[in-house]
Amino acid sequence: MSGEDERLPRTIYAETQSEGVQASSTQSNMNRLFHEVVPTVRWLATGRPQPWRPPTDVYETDGKVVVKVEVAGMSEQDFAISLSNRSLRISGTRHDPDQKQAYLQLEIAYGHFCTEIFLPYAVAYDEIEATYESGFLTVVLPRAEIRHVRVKDQDAQPGGVE
Repeated sequence: MSGEDERLPRTIYAETQSEGVQASSTQSNMNRLFHEVVPTVRWLATGRPQPWRPPTDVYETDGKVVVKVEVAGMSEQDFAISLSNRSLRISGTRHDPDQKQAYLQLEIAYGHFCTEIFLPYAVAYDEIEATYESGFLTVVLPRAEIRHVRVKDQDAQPGGVE
């Protein structure tokens, strides 16, 4: 190989080197590339550079949307809930309460989390309720009533005279 060929990623070089590349060779190159680029699941659980997303259920009841987020080990003041147009955003930070020397297994996510839900219809902002109980944050968003707007005729003369 020339110096220029050595700078190409091995997968690309193997695929362009000849037309006789076997599928198994291409597959093994793709697997190798995937494992080089995508971090392992264990790294994702421990070294999250971005907020994690807790398990979230969204369902509808009589005229309400209910959002249920599973985030144990927190308190009411640990959450930030905002609603802009029809987008509900729930975020917070779950802190690891105990100091450990080393983890042998880490499956519980800690740190900053965020989840966003697009609501199917407008909600009554002043009637939204949020409760935290037994590790679940529940947000209830009642559907906004439809308001009819009356159109006024600007050309009509007062008193009915034309």
